[in-house]
Amino acid sequence: MREYDEQTLHKVQQYELEILKDFIDLCNRHHIRYFGIAGTGIGAIRHKGFIPWDDDIDVAMLREDYEKFQNVAIQEYGDKYKLLNAETRENYPLMTAQWAKIGTEFRTMPFKRVNCDFGIYLDIFPLDFVSDDEKARLKQGRTAWFWSKLMILRILPFPELAFTGIKRQLFHAVFWIVHWTLRVLHISPSWLYQKAYKATTRYNHLHTKRVAFLCETSPFSNEFDYDDIFPLQTLNFEGLEMAFPRHLDKILTKYYGNYMELPPVDKRKNHYPYTLDFGDGK
Repeated sequence: MREYDEQTLHKVQQYELEILKDFIDLCNRHHIRYFGIAGTGIGAIRHKGFIPWDDDIDVAMLREDYEKFQNVAIQEYGDKYKLLNAETRENYPLMTAQWAKIGTEFRTMPFKRVNCDFGIYLDIFPLDFVSDDEKARLKQGRTAWFWSKLMILRILPFPELAFTGIKRQLFHAVFWIVHWTLRVLHISPSWLYQKAYKATTRYNHLHTKRVAFLCETSPFSNEFDYDDIFPLQTLNFEGLEMAFPRHLDKILTKYYGNYMELPPVDKRKNHYPYTLDFGDGK
């Protein structure tokens, strides 16, 4: 893994803090609920800000808040930020969204061949209610996951894999066949997105016990009890008052174990970009 020099990493973090500040202000003014998750939550508790080697900020929203955010973000900040998702960009390959600063570029290695105008960004995860019935929950998760992964393969024939050797070659052969089959059949990324969207939002008319982002590496790796999130609490993140789940420690412990202990140096991962441009001529 390539590593940042200290000056470049600090500059990326400062750009992201600028985005986060505008994001928090916009959400507060329009009563939009959001909350920091994953490494951003660890950073808030353990470092009161960024994990020192981290280069992104992750927030989540319930779907209704996410949709409201989309509207006001474009209306009020359309000249400063671009909202990248599968609805605004045909070749955006994920079910998440990125709120990216116009004029910058931040293209990660997995997406180096994707025709999309990526920039330095805030990562946004829309969460949907999942069924309280276990059989229906599993079907919902697997269906949303399936269609979202086909959407990735329609756009990207060779996604990055964690393993190497013959296993990697076999998976890439299968992915290539799927990619070209979808193209030959004229199945568009937007059609696949709508199928995934329909599955993941299936129970949003109900107020169930759990919410999730079902289109992760595995369907239920980002699933939360609603009552562990709300009402939200506020924590310090690099001097900003940022919202987090009320039972953040419980959530982080469930997914990361003893997150207060620093990982070994070789496990300190970030998203070192394939291309990086701050848009300032430097």
